[in-house]
Amino acid sequence: MMEDRSCLKIDSVNVAYGECSIAEEVPLSISINGKQYVTAMMSPQMKREFVIGHMISERVVKDLSEIESLEIEGNTAKVVITNPIRALTSRKPIVSGCGGISSFLDEAKLPKISSDLRVDGTRILEAMKAISVSEVHRATGGIHSVGLFGRQGEICICEDIGRHNALDKAIGFGIINKINLKEAFAASTGRISSDMALKCSSAGIPLLASRGATTSLAITLAEKTGLTLVSFVRGKKMNIYTNSWRVIGSTLGSQAVSQLV
Repeated sequence: MMEDRSCLKIDSVNVAYGECSIAEEVPLSISINGKQYVTAMMSPQMKREFVIGHMISERVVKDLSEIESLEIEGNTAKVVITNPIRALTSRKPIVSGCGGISSFLDEAKLPKISSDLRVDGTRILEAMKAISVSEVHRATGGIHSVGLFGRQGEICICEDIGRHNALDKAIGFGIINKINLKEAFAASTGRISSDMALKCSSAGIPLLASRGATTSLAITLAEKTGLTLVSFVRGKKMNIYTNSWRVIGSTLGSQAVSQLV
């Protein structure tokens, strides 16, 4: 996941050439039923998990049974799915320009989360600590981490140069290992944008937490899909923006909230 490159190091006293640890980035070209679908720039590990998670989170397939085969050789992934029509339509909305937002937030087209999962606030704090101790990040400063956590604790922690890729890897790991994602929650080191919220909603994950910020469109989308959004999870504090009933302690009165945060 990282390699050493030479660089010129400068501080207030010295100027010298040395070696720096750099996060590795590679292309992965994905074709679906013989047609080019996308080229993802990613960290090189967990390619299979990434492809499967990406297919699920982008709603190209509904579940693993719709993937007939997956072959990965080098930087090329070849996928055969039962319904390739879904891959022909772009799943990426342009929400900063004219139009697009109304259809992106059309409730009839959005996935709905069906889960009664409730999570103790202390578990969210512990999850954030677990994903924040990456040795690769400490060495390179260029890696995001996403963890998947269930009722019994940590399921997996995935790393990538991109927060979206790391989330796709975690979703793929869960799908491959037959984890019930409706009974799990995700924790991320990166900002929660609308596409991160949509990925979790598409996979059925009921709660997404981050140590970073969230966006207004992510909150609106989470309200429509039933996703619980938790941001600024730092130290013993957190902000819960949607569906706060899933976080135990957030609806039990001021004394319980003061103990939580």
